[in-house]
Amino acid sequence: MPIGIQDFEKLRTGNYVYVDKTAFVYRLAQTLNPYFLSRPRRFGKSLFLSTLKYYFLGEKELFEGLKVAELEKDWIKYPVFHIEFNIESYIDVNSLNQALESNLSILEKIWGKDVTENTYPSRFRGLIRRAAEKTGKRVVVLVDEYDKPLLSTMHDEQLNEEFRTILKGFYGVLKGEDANLRFAFLTGVTKFSKVSIFSDLNQLRDISMTEEFAEICGISETELKANFTPDVERLAERNKISVEAAFDKLKQRYDGYHFSKQQEGVYNPFSLLNVFADKSFGNYWFATGTPTFLVKMLKGAKLDITKLEGNTRIDALSIMDYRAESKNPVPVMYQSGYLTIRGFDEERNQYELGYPNEEVKYGFLKELLSVYYSNEEERTEIDYNKFVDDLLNEDVGAFMQRLQVFFSGFSYDLENKTEKHYQTVFYILFALMGQRVAVEPHYAVGRPDAVLEFKELAYIFEFKLDGNGTAEEALQQIEEKDYAGKYHLSGKKIIKVGVEFDHEKRNVKRWKVNRAQ
Repeated sequence: MPIGIQDFEKLRTGNYVYVDKTAFVYRLAQTLNPYFLSRPRRFGKSLFLSTLKYYFLGEKELFEGLKVAELEKDWIKYPVFHIEFNIESYIDVNSLNQALESNLSILEKIWGKDVTENTYPSRFRGLIRRAAEKTGKRVVVLVDEYDKPLLSTMHDEQLNEEFRTILKGFYGVLKGEDANLRFAFLTGVTKFSKVSIFSDLNQLRDISMTEEFAEICGISETELKANFTPDVERLAERNKISVEAAFDKLKQRYDGYHFSKQQEGVYNPFSLLNVFADKSFGNYWFATGTPTFLVKMLKGAKLDITKLEGNTRIDALSIMDYRAESKNPVPVMYQSGYLTIRGFDEERNQYELGYPNEEVKYGFLKELLSVYYSNEEERTEIDYNKFVDDLLNEDVGAFMQRLQVFFSGFSYDLENKTEKHYQTVFYILFALMGQRVAVEPHYAVGRPDAVLEFKELAYIFEFKLDGNGTAEEALQQIEEKDYAGKYHLSGKKIIKVGVEFDHEKRNVKRWKVNRAQ
């Protein structure tokens, strides 16, 4: 399994598995357009860029047996500039300068340098012109993770602005040297609207949400079965489940990414390769770390976490055009892979977004808990099964006491101590318990704050913040609006719980319980 292998030559000569994406290479290469592709981290962007590199270098032997070998007849060699930004931590301006210096110095060893070129844009421009003049061929420019410096400094507005200014001048060279460019392809996670490649370089074609290229990265269901069925069989054997059950579990945990309105879902390739290597259903994508910028953004965002199951909507014009000053995390959550397209409302021109799969959902909720919970050691020791046991044993008192301990570790309040804050925390807790949870479900008679269903039990919770209502009034609301009505014919035992929160202590104050069949 090519885990961590991002060089196409190493992959092809090292006996690694390869899912053939070279038909996309050929299709892109037939035009002279510069392209941009946004995909989440660990989704195969760097490998695809490396594939383009060896194609334009004319390395025909590396492509034997692949689709492009059937299509390409000429195999022309071009000068290729492969520029990488995933090489620094970007903590200050010097680190960005080092990354630019490193990339340009490598190219100058090949194509030379003019002593009059003393800025990054002038050096870049000179390199393109010399390479074109020496070879008689237009230059191919491939930029990997163009936005890494910008993502790393999203929490620091002043430094981020300095980075944007530097990169605006550097990337602006691509527009001025269009006559000397055969092809350009840039990858990243986020499309920043204030960088010149998007504000000035108007011929750049963004294929991030184009149906034609929706499966350019990631693994489709068809590709999974064509390339990995023996691995799924071994996975099933190791985990003592049927092959059909293994396919179902893979789909549930790692499938579901959609990058256009109509596209078939694709699997996260990094997670799949690790599953097959370890023969274990782990949380591999999240093990590589949630981007710091996203956690910091969520701390200051007015985001309704309970609607991320599939009820988040965003205007079609905003989903890719991220503006750092907007403070809206939804576009960057989509582009980063934490949300994906679930549907499209043609009338309103809006995308409906939700979690792509279980790995992302539960990993994200655990990460989000760190936004609320101050003590990391206590957070990692939370046993969600004990909460489940309390409810299955119908011991509401033990559950609420455990909840009081749970709330006592919180230090950060996303919702300014409103009922929505406590509703959100309940949602995260219930979701991490792995049970079926609904927050403010749509009932004809109104909306209870939270509903938790088991096979033979259903809990209905209503929350009140002291000063706005009591536990008794919360329970009375459940009764008066007959929130339990939909369960009358289910045979389930219904347990209604009114909960009152102390807004000063930020914890459960009192609760009242009513049990009904």
